[in-house]
Amino acid sequence: MAKSQIFPLNTPFKPSVALTTWFIVDFALIILVILSCLLVTQILAYEPDWLITGLILTGLLILIVIFVAWVRLYYQSMWYELRHDEMSWKRGVWFRRTGIVPYNRITNLDVIQGPVMRRLGISTLSIQTAGYSGQAVPEIRIEGIEHADDLRELIRSLVRQSGMHNDGTGGTFPTGVPSDQKIIEELVKIRTLLDQQKK
Repeated sequence: MAKSQIFPLNTPFKPSVALTTWFIVDFALIILVILSCLLVTQILAYEPDWLITGLILTGLLILIVIFVAWVRLYYQSMWYELRHDEMSWKRGVWFRRTGIVPYNRITNLDVIQGPVMRRLGISTLSIQTAGYSGQAVPEIRIEGIEHADDLRELIRSLVRQSGMHNDGTGGTFPTGVPSDQKIIEELVKIRTLLDQQKK
């Protein structure tokens, strides 16, 4: 049975609080690019219009305040939970999203960490499943996680554990019968029936 001290089974967990800092820093970098472009256009303009610049700056300030409030609410709405046979998640401020993913559908587990995330000590665990493997967007992104490698290894062990009785189609073989043995038994039965029909 897979266990972890950091991520116990059947216990909801949240991302690191540093996730909110990461969102705000990324948003601040975008605002800085916008402000730089605005400043350059005003400097290069023959007759700069400082009234329009002031209105744009006021709009950006209001947008920043709304974004910071949204980030805090978004963080409060997030949680993940690992169970013995599946994982579940929930998030969303205006539009709530929830999901359940059985371990036997998971195909890829990738840890993503950009420069800002590295500085904050957090990562994103991107989880692809059999139904989503051809798409660019993963089915689940566990964002802002400390010890992401430990979480990935725990989920990998749970995936392996669930695969012991997986028939590859989402169904399962009867407990206690290895999948190869079941296939061999079926082939022997088919061969016996074919031999009986030839006689």
